Amino acid sequence: MRIERYNNAMTLAASLKEAITAALKTLGLSLPEGLQIEHPADLSYGDYAANVALLLAKEAGVNPRELAERIVAALPKIPPTEKVEVAGPGFINFHLSQQFFVDQVRDILKDGERWGRNDTLSGKKVMVEYTDPNPFKEFHIGHLMSNAIGESVSRLVESSGAEVRRANYQGDVGLHVAKALWALMRQGQGVESAEELGKAYAAGAAAYEQDPQAKKEIDEINRKVYARSDKEINQRYDEGRALSLEHFEKIYKKLGTKFDFYFFESETGAIGKDIVETHKDVFEQSDGAIVFRGEKYGLHTRVFLTSEQLPTYEAKDLGLLKVKSEKYPFDISITVTAEEQKEYFKVVKEAMKQVFANLATKVVHITHGMMRLPSGKMSSRTGDVVGGESLLLQAEEEVLGKMRESDIAQKESVAEAIAVAAIKYSVLKQASGRDIIFNLDQALSFEGDSGPYLQYTHARILSLLEKAKAAGVAEKAERADIGVTDVEKLLYRFPEVVERAAHEYEPHYVTNYLIELAGAFNSWYGQERILDDTPAASYKLALAHATAITIHNGLFLLGIKAPERM
Repeated sequence: MRIERYNNAMTLAASLKEAITAALKTLGLSLPEGLQIEHPADLSYGDYAANVALLLAKEAGVNPRELAERIVAALPKIPPTEKVEVAGPGFINFHLSQQFFVDQVRDILKDGERWGRNDTLSGKKVMVEYTDPNPFKEFHIGHLMSNAIGESVSRLVESSGAEVRRANYQGDVGLHVAKALWALMRQGQGVESAEELGKAYAAGAAAYEQDPQAKKEIDEINRKVYARSDKEINQRYDEGRALSLEHFEKIYKKLGTKFDFYFFESETGAIGKDIVETHKDVFEQSDGAIVFRGEKYGLHTRVFLTSEQLPTYEAKDLGLLKVKSEKYPFDISITVTAEEQKEYFKVVKEAMKQVFANLATKVVHITHGMMRLPSGKMSSRTGDVVGGESLLLQAEEEVLGKMRESDIAQKESVAEAIAVAAIKYSVLKQASGRDIIFNLDQALSFEGDSGPYLQYTHARILSLLEKAKAAGVAEKAERADIGVTDVEKLLYRFPEVVERAAHEYEPHYVTNYLIELAGAFNSWYGQERILDDTPAASYKLALAHATAITIHNGLFLLGIKAPERM
């Protein structure tokens, strides 16, 4: 069997499967269902392990270990492997050759920023909607989490060859707007900051719940906002909306996101209302409102038009899907929301199926959990709820405090990058939908499971490369007598990790991989002298550079910057 040069771990795993199939054929056996060819958790056990003997032992009439020995004896030669052995109750472990790892290091240095990319989604058009802060309200923790996940998913999908468009859907009409406007009008003065808008909304929200007269007035303002029928309200609305959106742009820039499309409820509402009204076979009247009976599909009923015939969020989401498809004919439309909207989205998606059958099959929903402090509450020292923006600022202040004695240039931009990394990594290291216990000190640590730790490892390697250049030592991806390191055993897996993360829309595979790689490198670096005036120094330098490239590319996929100095 001829084995071609391996571009990534997936190709190699497929070839090992082919070799196992050939071996089984000589033994009169067929490839079983449930076959796993995967990386052992312990790197000393080899680079791949197969459970084939455990699955076929009963059929073969021998114990698993004996069958494994027979399979190994029947395996055709597999050039990238150096050794194949039986371990434990009957696992078959494959050890790759040292030359394979040297070749991988050479490929990483050659590929540079393209290392880790693939073309599995080539030709696909994907729209990713995320962040979605509402004008007149605060940019809260949920928006920060949605942004971290949405931006990373966008980059992962792009890294797999897809054309990606980033979208932001914002509620610029609705009761929250009316509540803020009511408070602003009672104050009788203009508004100059997004913070004032947030306070006005809080005041209006409290009045709406406690004061029947205020509730009546706010409902009236809400109707006028939709109708654009009051000159004073229109002016205050336009000013507040513009102020909010301008403020959000500053936050997006800090987070490293640039949106291609902005969608607003003010435009999707009328479209959604028309869709509901023209699909009487899908929706029905109930006490003056128009609803979708989700019980028919094992779900629950939701209102799409209120008794006043105003579109709800549900109707607006129908309008949004139509507008999205017209603006950018997508193959996949991804939406990132909080986990608490999961059941809501199930009903809306079922309604989408009834109205837009073809489009609905292209819709993917990703959720994020809640962020909590170890105390159980996401609050500041004063007891007020921490907003997404205020958390970023607090993290930046903490970093700047630690950098006070540092001689690094542009401390503010570096502190911002570290703060963003700390928060994004804390969000992305969890599987989607899971809650997060956020500890700022741990998140900002340069040691252990954190974004700044990965940034520091990357900067540490760049410093090493600078020293090597000054010393006149050139890197060479040529075989050196240092044995195979754990770093090499992890590096080649990067494209496999990226492809899986993109396919499952799960950035946490990348975070987990990067932490393991950084740990392996720092352990090796702590025990090994790189610039040791031996011929092996050039290869060790190449290995360090390959690690820096991989960490840099991985951080990029997480939406995290990699400062050159820290």
